Amino acid sequence: MDTIQNYLSSDIIDITLLLSLALNKNHAQLISHNNYQLSSNENNQLNQFIKHRQSGVPFAYLSGTKGFYHLDFKVTPDTLIPRPETELLIDIALGLFNHNQTCEVLDLGTGSGVIAITISNKNPNWNLTATDFSINALAVAKQNTKTNINFQLGSWFEATPNQTFDLIISNPPYIKQNDIHLNELRFEPQSALISGKDGLDDIKTIINNTPQFLNEKGYLLLEHGFNQQHKIIQLLKDNFFKIQKFKDYNQKNRAILAQIKH
Repeated sequence: MDTIQNYLSSDIIDITLLLSLALNKNHAQLISHNNYQLSSNENNQLNQFIKHRQSGVPFAYLSGTKGFYHLDFKVTPDTLIPRPETELLIDIALGLFNHNQTCEVLDLGTGSGVIAITISNKNPNWNLTATDFSINALAVAKQNTKTNINFQLGSWFEATPNQTFDLIISNPPYIKQNDIHLNELRFEPQSALISGKDGLDDIKTIINNTPQFLNEKGYLLLEHGFNQQHKIIQLLKDNFFKIQKFKDYNQKNRAILAQIKH
């Protein structure tokens, strides 16, 4: 059997992470026990991980977890892998209202629950509702939460009849059909990525239906593609004002915040 030292000196895809996963040891433990000889089962497990990574399976799906903001989340192929760009939504949302006041917040298309759970963790005084049309995604989100979040099954606002909110927040599908980047995302749920010919189908649905679900002076906060900002602003103008644009940490257009006019 090979030793840890054999692998640490190789150039195989993120081998240290895969080795940590196969042996359930952190990086420091690998270095301090670099002469440890892998058992047959451990070697087989590591080789399976290597094959999966070489075929393109994201590491997060192999490990089953992904960090987001200040928390770690369970992820599965039923949910998108959380990305740093989405942390921008948390920063914007937390700056909207007094942390001591009661606030009703809706996270549309929650997936693994990262947005709703992070906001609830940072501000337990707010009431969080999180929806998804995927029962499997909601199951993952429920496993991730340690706070009192109201999870509801349904497509967009079908999941929240007769409810109103102070803030509606969403990271919806916004990639256009046949986008060249989709191959890189082929292991993630396509229904959470693709939204029509221009990538705006779901964003249009959300914008058109949001007014009847917002309280007076309520806000809509959306993540979007880097080249969609102008079109989304035009869609918002009929029912929203005080439209604010935000760039992500790579200085790409990434989010829009708008307040309801009524």
